Amino acid sequence: MAVLGDISRSVRLLLGQMHRCRTTTAGSKSILLARGFGQAAPQSKPVVDDNEAVSPTFVNRNPRNLEQMALAMKDRGWGTTWPHREFYHRLVFTRSQHHVTAEVFACDSPTPVLSCSTKEWAVKRELASTRCVAACQAVGEVLAERCHRAGITRMVYRAIPWQFRSDAIQSFRTALKDGGLVLSEPRRQYIAARVKAPPGPM
Repeated sequence: MAVLGDISRSVRLLLGQMHRCRTTTAGSKSILLARGFGQAAPQSKPVVDDNEAVSPTFVNRNPRNLEQMALAMKDRGWGTTWPHREFYHRLVFTRSQHHVTAEVFACDSPTPVLSCSTKEWAVKRELASTRCVAACQAVGEVLAERCHRAGITRMVYRAIPWQFRSDAIQSFRTALKDGGLVLSEPRRQYIAARVKAPPGPM
C-alpha cells in the first residue's frame, strides 16, 4: 500500500508540473482557449421610455440669444460712415419711382435676411398703387409679421434726414411699431474678465 501511495503521489507531482509548463508556455493563448469554451450572456436591448425619447431633429428656437442679451460683438466700423455699422440687424427702406422695398440686413451678411416689397404679387394685388402711403404701410405690416416669425424683434433704422418727416416714412414706421418691432437696439454690454492679481511679497 505504501508503494501505491508513493506512485500516486509522484504521478500527481508529474501532472502538476506538466500543467504548469503548459500554462507558462501557452500564456495568454490558454486563457483565450479557456474563455472560448464559455458563451457570453445575451445582452438585453435598452427600453426607451416615452419621457426619455430624443427627437432626431433639433430646432433651435432662440439662435440669437447673445444678441438679445446685448453680449454679442458689434462691428463699430469707421466713425465717419453713415449709417453707422454698429448694429445686429439694420432696416433699409427704399422707395423707388414704381415700388417700395424694405430689407433687413444682419451685421455679417451683405445679403438681406428678410425683405418685403410691392414687387411681390401677394402684396401687389391688394394695393391700388405700389408707391403710395398705403403701400408703405402694407410693406411695414408684412415685414413686421415676417420679422416676428424669424425671431427678430429689435433692429436699427436710420432714415435719411430730409425724408424722415414724409408721410410715407411715418406710416411705415407706425406700421412697424404697431406690429411689435422696436426700432432701436440696446447698447452692447461689456463683461470685464476678472483677473486674479498675483500675490505680492510678504
